[in-house]
Amino acid sequence: VLLVLLVASVAACPASRAVEIRRSEAPPKVDLSLGPGDVFDVRVFGEADLSSTYRVASNGTIDFPLVGRIAVQGQTPTEAAEEIQRRLERYLKRPQVSVLLREANSKKITVYGQVQKPGTLPYSEQMTISQAISLAGGLTAMAARDATRVTRVRGGKTETIRVNLKSVDSGSATYYLLPGDEVFVPERIF
Repeated sequence: VLLVLLVASVAACPASRAVEIRRSEAPPKVDLSLGPGDVFDVRVFGEADLSSTYRVASNGTIDFPLVGRIAVQGQTPTEAAEEIQRRLERYLKRPQVSVLLREANSKKITVYGQVQKPGTLPYSEQMTISQAISLAGGLTAMAARDATRVTRVRGGKTETIRVNLKSVDSGSATYYLLPGDEVFVPERIF
């Protein structure tokens, strides 16, 4: 009897709306190594004179006190810290070095067209098109949400990908950007 009452009470309850769960695409693997124009802090524990901020030169190097020129292009901040530490071992007893990236100027995204603040933005790991448009101040009232284009150079070839921002806004799609991408939001036509 109890089972029959339970089944009857469940059947009498209004059906609740099911939450749609979708699988998101995996974020792309991106080379986040240092490049020309990147700015980073080097901290050498206990050595204030050696701790400073550096900008990677156009040839991919920095000039570091005591050890001279160091090629850092293509290295992660951790690898750069290990290289500086290794070179400082000639002058210091067990140096402890850390590198913290301040500005990733070698990796950029360009957003233009019908956005509030068109321009070039620093790329951040796992950046989505929604984040880039948000950093550009959001869309204007005249934005064509269903005709946004992303231009990307891959393997020496330029490709253009059409992205429907309406599906991104509704949560049914996620679109990840890569360094160097250009996002164009066209004006809608009535």
